[in-house]
Amino acid sequence: MGRKKLLTSKEIEIILHRLACQLIENHNDFSNTVLIGLQPRGSFLAKRLATVLEKDYQIKNLQLGLLDITFYRDDFRRRDKPLEATATQIDFLIENKKVVLIDDVLFSGRSVRAALTALQSYGRPENIELLVLIDRRFSRHLPIQPNYRGRQVDAINLEKVKVFWKETHKEDIVYLVEDK
Repeated sequence: MGRKKLLTSKEIEIILHRLACQLIENHNDFSNTVLIGLQPRGSFLAKRLATVLEKDYQIKNLQLGLLDITFYRDDFRRRDKPLEATATQIDFLIENKKVVLIDDVLFSGRSVRAALTALQSYGRPENIELLVLIDRRFSRHLPIQPNYRGRQVDAINLEKVKVFWKETHKEDIVYLVEDK
């Protein structure tokens, strides 16, 4: 199994700041915008991005939620082993708010579709945007595209993008891994 380093810790840090600046350009002070990280892997990116926005760009009163999509997935009954749900942590309504969905890798688009369905339980947003660290461009099953992307990757079917965060793996790094 071969692997190629796509992003180093330093490159991820630079991307986080670029994404934060793009969000500020479009959402100004975030008074009508909420960030929602998709559990489990998008939550690391969402929390890290929220920290950058608050500490480095002095965004006050930023609302961050974490959304579990396990039971909204179209494949949750098709797996060999049962999926394990994680806790949704959204303590605010999204009614008439601008929502930025955040995930680590955009692959087929099915997770995003599940998130759109799950969000309906929290109100009807004014607008929904998608932010991803890695956009796997040629693997979409659904017509879903990110508004914000850290890096675009052309990966073939046997290749997978693996994102490691220092919170769980001691370092921030992204690999393109070939499964054989």
